[in-house]
Amino acid sequence: MPARSSPLDAFIPRPDVRERFATDIRAPADLVMEVACGFDMQSLPLVKVIFWLRERVMVGASPAPRRPQGILEETQALGWGRLAEQPGTLVVCGARCQPWLPKVRFFAIAPGDFEAWAEPGQVKIAWTLEATELGPELTRFAQETRAFATDEDARTEFRRYWRWARFGIIAIRLLMLPAIRRAAERRWAAARKQR
Repeated sequence: MPARSSPLDAFIPRPDVRERFATDIRAPADLVMEVACGFDMQSLPLVKVIFWLRERVMVGASPAPRRPQGILEETQALGWGRLAEQPGTLVVCGARCQPWLPKVRFFAIAPGDFEAWAEPGQVKIAWTLEATELGPELTRFAQETRAFATDEDARTEFRRYWRWARFGIIAIRLLMLPAIRRAAERRWAAARKQR
């Protein structure tokens, strides 16, 4: 059986790391995407703890001042670029960085240049927010992340970092998906009552 295609195939077809998580949500796809894009991941106390722990583990890391904001707004302010979008169903974001540095900085890459971009010593990371309609009031919401190191030195650094950081990164996804599901289902229930 052939592998399911992903919107990330056009940007990172052969990743060093690939993580994909999904949940079904009893709400229409466009509402699910609106909730997901506007969701403040640090509104979850355990996610705040994960960011705090990264600051403690990474000598020299310090928290940047932040205000409550949605995932898309926050990541774009950090330097992520938008690689593709299908309103109401898909957003693809990406950047290059050196995630093993204490004060990681993200730099957008133009969508047309992303796959071929290969400056040494960097990791390209792309991620999605996806809402697939399964029925009029049922949506499969998925989030996929892929990473690719541009050379062997970067791959070595990234693997060393990923050995411990993946636990927090995956935990954030596993905490966010049910929180987005609950928020979208609450909003949809409230909208149905107003009809």
